[in-house]
Amino acid sequence: MRKFKIEQSKTDVITPHGGLALVGHCLNHLTTLHKTSRSIVKRHGIANMDLIRTYLGLICLGKSDFEAVEQTRHDPYFTAAMGVKQSPSSARLRQRFDEDAPALIPLLDAASVEFMQNATVPLTGLSTGHIPLDMDVFPMDNSQTQKEGVSYTYKGYDGYAPIAAYLGQEGWCLGCELRTGSQHANHEFIQVLERIIPRARQLTDQPLLVRLDSAHDAAENRTWFKQHNIDFLIKWNPRQQDLWQWYDEANAKAQWQHRRAGKMDAVFSQLLDDADKTRRVIKVTVRQCDAKGQMFLEPQISIEGWLTSLSSDQADDATIIRLYQDHATSEQYHSEFKTDLDLERLPSGKFDTNDLVMAFAVLGYNILRWIGLRGLMQQDSPVRHKAKRRRLKTVMQELMYMACRLLRSGRQLILRFGQHCPGYQAFHRVYTAI
Repeated sequence: MRKFKIEQSKTDVITPHGGLALVGHCLNHLTTLHKTSRSIVKRHGIANMDLIRTYLGLICLGKSDFEAVEQTRHDPYFTAAMGVKQSPSSARLRQRFDEDAPALIPLLDAASVEFMQNATVPLTGLSTGHIPLDMDVFPMDNSQTQKEGVSYTYKGYDGYAPIAAYLGQEGWCLGCELRTGSQHANHEFIQVLERIIPRARQLTDQPLLVRLDSAHDAAENRTWFKQHNIDFLIKWNPRQQDLWQWYDEANAKAQWQHRRAGKMDAVFSQLLDDADKTRRVIKVTVRQCDAKGQMFLEPQISIEGWLTSLSSDQADDATIIRLYQDHATSEQYHSEFKTDLDLERLPSGKFDTNDLVMAFAVLGYNILRWIGLRGLMQQDSPVRHKAKRRRLKTVMQELMYMACRLLRSGRQLILRFGQHCPGYQAFHRVYTAI
């Protein structure tokens, strides 16, 4: 086996993060943050836009800690790709975010929606003609820390419990607002809707179907949706119910389906007595034995339910159940925030700063999602298997982590990729599309 001679170039600028050029191009050409960030007046120091460009670049590489900026301060490619004029130190980046977090968060939220508008992101609807809007709370483990807002979550550890909203079957994120770990999912939920729904209306005029879990089974939520002419699908929280009464009602209204020996279920729907004419779909399951054939002393009865504003003409009972089952896809989006973007444990001890980090993550998430759809769904893409979308980790591996050289010729900057670079065609396609 031949040995390599190890050398370090003194002239060439080589980077393993060629895909940052796509992120910088999206940020600088498809948003107006370079203008809106000036509304936060600073008499001296680094420009707000340089801070935004720097940290967004780190987020899109899966680096959320402030100390990671020290690796990029003197990297000519990073500053050129993101358009950074003056690079901040880690201490300065943290300090400015601590100072300006409440003012920066709405700017980033608006920029994320603006990016999706200018990029004309696709929105795939449901069989009912609605665009799904999935909203859910997910826990983030920040145990054994003294961070502001960290408290006991429903998963049994200390952390945060942000609430996220995803539009369309592609999973475009409209917001991921940080919350304390012990805050109930339905607490101040109406205020969240009042911020999220207008963002959705900026992207589509089609009817929305808001899908929620049982934590949001509340009459005030259904009333709000009716007042704003928005359809909903909410998992029913049965609380205290007489199971045998539901068994008798299933006998009267539905036919039992035998799924296996010793197990049967029945599905039927009913209208609630309240004035909003909400429809409730009920599934009653009876088990005489377990999957291995072990008989029970008495039948085990369980019930599930779904509350919806959709009529039986729009969606039958089986369709309602399938539509809610598709809501579980949003759990994959949660994991992309926590693992792919490395945001399980947030970098700051201050709540507002961590909330700002989540706002950066939303913008980075949508940019990477769009890059994946434009670059990794074609025949010449480096990923071969078929899919409706690509995980952020796949986008980062195939397009963000592309080695290239930065050349200067006259007044031009040139990115030169290797002859056998598998992602070159995808990179070129996305860059020229912006």
